Amino acid sequence: MAYVGRARPGRFRVAQTVPGAMGAAPAYRPREPTAARARREPVGAGRHDGRVRRTDPSDGRAALAAWRADPTDRVARRTAVRFTLEELADVAPGHTVEVRVPPDGAVQAVEGPRHTRGTPPNVVQTDPATWLELVTGLVTWHDAVATARLTASGERADLSGLLPLQATRQR
Repeated sequence: MAYVGRARPGRFRVAQTVPGAMGAAPAYRPREPTAARARREPVGAGRHDGRVRRTDPSDGRAALAAWRADPTDRVARRTAVRFTLEELADVAPGHTVEVRVPPDGAVQAVEGPRHTRGTPPNVVQTDPATWLELVTGLVTWHDAVATARLTASGERADLSGLLPLQATRQR
């Protein structure tokens, strides 16, 4: 097999020759989906807006367990943050509050008026360690705000009723 040009953005055409046909024109087919793409849930599964889950739930829970064992593991931390942000978007779908956990991820969640341009009026921002402590219940929302480990601006930016996330509990 050889890669021969692009069929459309993101898809390679793979040339395959027909067995026993000398000089026959190769048949083209789209490339096989990667293992990561095959693990994703179908579009719209568990979500109201048709977004595709990027982090497999079993991988996310494994990353949370690895982060609990070693909080300095950056790969586990990044996967755990992305998994918990996706879980928050599942628990509270919407586009009113933007939750930012730089440099690992961001998500829009919570029902209400949709924000489309510029800086959103409701923003929650924190570091990855504080976010994971919040979603696992090691730190409360009010303690994080009081100690300035978290900034929340806007009337709908209080996520204390949604945290800790059910998916982060140890099993």
